[in-house]
Amino acid sequence: MSKTILITGASSGFGLMLAKDLHQKGFNVIGTSRESQKYQGKFPFKLMKLDIDDDASIQLFAEQITTEIKRIDVLVNNAGFMVTGIAEETPMEIAKQQFETNFWGTVKVTNALLPIFRKQKSGQIITVSSIVGIIGPPNLSFYAASKHAVEGYFKSLRLELNQFNIKVSVVEPVWFKTNLGRNAVSSIGNSISDYNAYRKKVNIVTQKGLDEADSPEAVVSSITKLIQTKEPKFSNPVGKMSGMIVFLQKFAPKMFESTMLKSVK
Repeated sequence: MSKTILITGASSGFGLMLAKDLHQKGFNVIGTSRESQKYQGKFPFKLMKLDIDDDASIQLFAEQITTEIKRIDVLVNNAGFMVTGIAEETPMEIAKQQFETNFWGTVKVTNALLPIFRKQKSGQIITVSSIVGIIGPPNLSFYAASKHAVEGYFKSLRLELNQFNIKVSVVEPVWFKTNLGRNAVSSIGNSISDYNAYRKKVNIVTQKGLDEADSPEAVVSSITKLIQTKEPKFSNPVGKMSGMIVFLQKFAPKMFESTMLKSVK
């Protein structure tokens, strides 16, 4: 029997690419979107309404899933957005929204579906994190913090759910050409003149990374492999230089930091 895979944020960008690819491979795909009514009939897979920032929407979605779907084999937490900007210049309301979506929204959706997985005594949870959940690049402080929180939460959850035969993993992409970068929220509130020169340089570096990014097929492939792996790893960096980035930060932290600092000089 084909696995049923639930993907949040599946109406555009990377989520849509993943949903279409898995559908073509024969999986039973269910996607979610906060504006699902706009896309009804446009995709070959089922699309359900879900706003991960809205508790009532999450509760209603969980109730619908319980009544309409017999089982869920895999949850892919993909929905999220990115805030860019200097930490000191970022208004707290924007910083809090970054966590509300990327961390709390992801946690709430996962918790709402855990009773289904526990009842089945099986399942898999794959969360799209980021390489910045392992490192802390400049100009992405609150995005990095939200992804660090995701990493810590799901690392603990993996151990807690092992007794129920529920596998937990995160995927940590480097820069890829997705709508995440294009739709990034610039967080400049009160501009601080001391950062003017630095901000200009770091924005150039950030944009260069986005412009030179690979297409996201590698991330789709990584998630597909995890779905088909009996004992998936927890941490799964994806993309060019991702392995080197993790290695340098762990075993040569001074060299890694020096490289990061030089990139914006």
